[in-house]
Amino acid sequence: MGQPAFSKTVTLAMTGASGAQYGLRLLQCLLAARVRVWLLLSDAARVVINTETELHLPEDESEQEAFFAARFGARGEGQLKLFGKRDWFSPVASGSGAPASMVICPASGGTLSAIACGASNNLIERAADVALKERRQLLLVPRETPYSEIHLENMLKLTRMGAVILPASPGFYQQPRSVEDLVDFIVARLLDHLGVEQNLLPEWGG
Repeated sequence: MGQPAFSKTVTLAMTGASGAQYGLRLLQCLLAARVRVWLLLSDAARVVINTETELHLPEDESEQEAFFAARFGARGEGQLKLFGKRDWFSPVASGSGAPASMVICPASGGTLSAIACGASNNLIERAADVALKERRQLLLVPRETPYSEIHLENMLKLTRMGAVILPASPGFYQQPRSVEDLVDFIVARLLDHLGVEQNLLPEWGG
């Protein structure tokens, strides 16, 4: 039997800002929608996941990939691939291999700064740099409050480069009843931007 058909490929990066739940729920929804996901985790993201959720990630990166695949229902070998921070030969490190869309959720202030100045010190920063230089979709989900002038300047700079800043600022018009509802609000907006069908949040006026 051949490999299962995937609707598209998305690079999903998680960094050290608070709000690991947003990234994990997005991962779950992308896998359920038969999207192939190339996952990037910063060291700080691993700490935040272990701190903010009930998950306890294995130390080994290869075990982490298997852990996420089993936890969030990846379909067959190949739907979910986790790349290390120095894996410069991964597809996301080159414009000839990176997918059309990348999401950084959550995006720390330090990550915004590094991307805005083109640092490319790790694979997350390099993948975002590739997305910008190739004029591909880059969605950034900062989770910080309040924003400093530095944060705002970096977000404006990135917006002018073509990135979309989608802060983790859920609405309340859908009358949320749980934290999960608030998380789903942001995840639904991300899925809309990615062109992935979702039923987490109804269309306005629908």
